[in-house]
Amino acid sequence: MDWNDTPEQAAFREEVRQYVQSALPQYYKDQIANRHTQENPEAGWQFDMMHGSDSAKAAAHQWMEALNARGWSAPSFPASFGGAGLSTIEQFILKQELARVDAPEVGGAHLMQIGPTLLVHGTEEQKQRFLPPTLAGEILWAQGFSEPGAGSDLASLQCRAVRDGDEYVINGQKLWTSAGHMSNWIFGLFRTDPDAPKHRGITFLMLDARTPGVSVRPIISMGWHHATNETFYEDVRVPASQVVGEVNRGWYVGMTLLDFERSGIAGAVQQQQLLHDLVSKAQSGTTPSRVGLMRGEIAERAIEVEMNSNLSLRIASMQSRGLIPNYEASMGKAYSSELTQRISRTGTKTFGLYGGLWAGNEPYAPLGASHTRTYVSSVVGTIAGGSSEIQRNIIATRGLGLPRG
Repeated sequence: MDWNDTPEQAAFREEVRQYVQSALPQYYKDQIANRHTQENPEAGWQFDMMHGSDSAKAAAHQWMEALNARGWSAPSFPASFGGAGLSTIEQFILKQELARVDAPEVGGAHLMQIGPTLLVHGTEEQKQRFLPPTLAGEILWAQGFSEPGAGSDLASLQCRAVRDGDEYVINGQKLWTSAGHMSNWIFGLFRTDPDAPKHRGITFLMLDARTPGVSVRPIISMGWHHATNETFYEDVRVPASQVVGEVNRGWYVGMTLLDFERSGIAGAVQQQQLLHDLVSKAQSGTTPSRVGLMRGEIAERAIEVEMNSNLSLRIASMQSRGLIPNYEASMGKAYSSELTQRISRTGTKTFGLYGGLWAGNEPYAPLGASHTRTYVSSVVGTIAGGSSEIQRNIIATRGLGLPRG
């Protein structure tokens, strides 16, 4: 395998670097420069659009317009829907370069899930109605999948949607609705036939989060962050025209979406940056460290980061050949989420007792306590989007051909 860019890929990479450098608003450049001391590390483009200050909202709009001018908010979309129609490798390069400078991705947390899903399963009317305003930042999505009794076993979901004329009436509860407090639309899976086998009788619906009967309540993480929510539905009426795909066949629409979710390829670059910051801080001598004692463990993390980069390249290579990553995406997801925890744990150990400082503005906290904060917040990474246990089952059965049970 040749890891080097072709001349065409190298030219595109340079184009991305120059454009990002010139177009990224100063507001975000300042945030990136001070990323280790931010009071709200989970604030991002979507937060800025919905809850940010006037300057944050202005920067979010400016950056969205800059990326949309190139079709880079949704690089995989065809140009007719506001995308750039980039090849898989070009998308990979774009994500790499955005992640390398920590530039925010626009479109909201779930653009690259609901967008491709609508392109595959949506009607022409749905594509025309929902894709343009999503790219314009007018629609920001949350995902309504998990429930109190249906997480990893998602097909056990019980939140009901009952047909009533030209509408569905939804009653029930969803849990772990990430970005629900920063979104104005929700897509989700709902039980429409309680008598069917559990993988049948499920329908994929889109609904306005401001519809009467929808309530979103915060879940505060053990890191004291508000990233996710519980969502309640009380006689929520949704037009039947907002069903995506076939009624009672929503499980398969949802699995298409999760294939897109598990094929993320920017994580390895972010991990490289996390490790680079750790080594640079330890070598600077500004905070006492045990870098000598930790040298071997840091080297292990560096090797693992390169391995994760190659897992990402494998997924990109498969997609560029028209293949759909399945167990390969599960390998990348499980390995990457667990590696982030290991890097953060190594970071806190490297600085000894200083690694236990929590406040980002604490003068003795190394890197604004970023490794401590990341370690606590990364616990959810091995659960969200399909737990590591589920990913290992997929790898075992579909990758290795092992029997179930």
